[in-house]
This record gives sequence, structure tokens and C-alpha cells, in this order.
Amino acid sequence: MKYLLLVIFALGANVTFAQELKDINEPVFKAGEELTYKFRYGIFTGAEGHLKVEDGEKIDGHPTFHIIADGKTAGTFDFFYKVRNRYESYVDRSTLLPYLYVENRKEGSWKHTDKVKFNQSEGKIVANKGTFLTKGKTFDFVSAYYFARGLDISKIKVGDKFELPYFLDDGVYTLSITYVGKEIMDSSIGKFNCLKFNPTIIPGRIFKKDSKLYLWITDDANRIPVKANVGLIVGSVTMELTDAKGLKYPLNPLK
Repeated sequence: MKYLLLVIFALGANVTFAQELKDINEPVFKAGEELTYKFRYGIFTGAEGHLKVEDGEKIDGHPTFHIIADGKTAGTFDFFYKVRNRYESYVDRSTLLPYLYVENRKEGSWKHTDKVKFNQSEGKIVANKGTFLTKGKTFDFVSAYYFARGLDISKIKVGDKFELPYFLDDGVYTLSITYVGKEIMDSSIGKFNCLKFNPTIIPGRIFKKDSKLYLWITDDANRIPVKANVGLIVGSVTMELTDAKGLKYPLNPLK
């Protein structure tokens, strides 16, 4: 669940395609937007995710959006291994670059908190466990996704790849993502024209060596994730959009 949450919140950032990508003049989302997801393991709902955008407080005199991402286990999974994770990002309302990222994670008996300050002009990130130097635009994984929604990908071609730098767990990492093409994808709230991406994953205890992760995003002005699927060592996990409200642009399912 954690990896799928990472991907849906983080598709975008300091990217390099065959063509130069440019961000648009204004955000494609607004305060009041809320997105809800369910995560299924086979026929069972194992977790839920919720994304919300609010008007944030001013930071150094700059107006911000306050973006909140919550993830929690559900049903039987919640009984055996309770997860309650919250990720918060304060981003500039014009540039969508993060000023502040706050993380509170509770997974079983394990807990982790962090407070991260971004200084983009100096290429520096200050977190609870130290200072990290970066190059170019750098994001927490929540702000990365919201920034990416405004990128112009009108000239993207199948097979184009880009790299995503993001801060998580006291370090800066890179996620490689490949554009696969366009598909029509069904969800519990309707059928949509979508852009399909294939983020890389690292084999290990959960993911088998040949596991593939696919993510479908609406091919419209909103650019919201509709569905994701990844194979595990045993079975697979599917993420599906279950509710979307407060969107800046109409969400029009196919008939």
C-alpha cells in the first residue's frame, strides 16, 4: 500500500523527456478538491487513501495550498496490522514548489515523524535527521504529484521516460517512470480516457522480480489517478478511485 500511495502522490517533478516539459500558467486544481481511493488485494479491500487540498497559511509571506494525504488499512487488514499514515505539504500557490512537509506514520507498533523544510533557491532540505543538498526542483512526494498535474505533456511519446526526485524517509530518491500510451479505464465512478504510465519498482519481500506497476490518469484538464495495479509475490494490489469532488474542471465519464 505504501508504494502505491507514493506513486499516486508523486507522479511528476523535475522531469526530462525527449521534449522539454513546461508547467502551465496556473494550477489545475483548487482548494476544496478531494479524492478518495480504495486498495484491493484480490476481492478484499485492504486500505483506503484520501487526498485533500485546503487554503494554507502564509509562509515567509507567500500564500500556500495545504495538501493532505491520508492512508489507512481497512477491514480485516486493519485488525491484524493497523496503519494510520498522514502526509502534509505546504506549497506555493503560484510555483507549486513545497516550503514545508510534515509526515506522521503509524504502522503496527512502528512510528515515524518528520518535519521537512525546503529551500529551493539554496538547493537545501532541512529535516529532523539532518540537512540534504539537492539540484533543481525537489519535492516531497505529495507536492510532486500536484506539480506534475500542470505539466504540458501534449508532445509526449510512447516510451518516453522521466526521473522523479523526491524526499522521503530522511533521504532524496529517484523514481523512473515510462509513458505507455492511452487507454480507456473503468472505475467505480465511471469510465475514462486515460494516460498510462509504468513506474519502476524494486523487487524484494513484497514485489517479485518481474512485477509491473501501472498507473492510469485521466486524459483531461484534471489529471487525476483513476486506477493502479501492481503484482506481488503472491497476488496483486489494485488501487481505484471511488470519489472525486471539488474539482476545478468537470469530470466527464464516457457513456
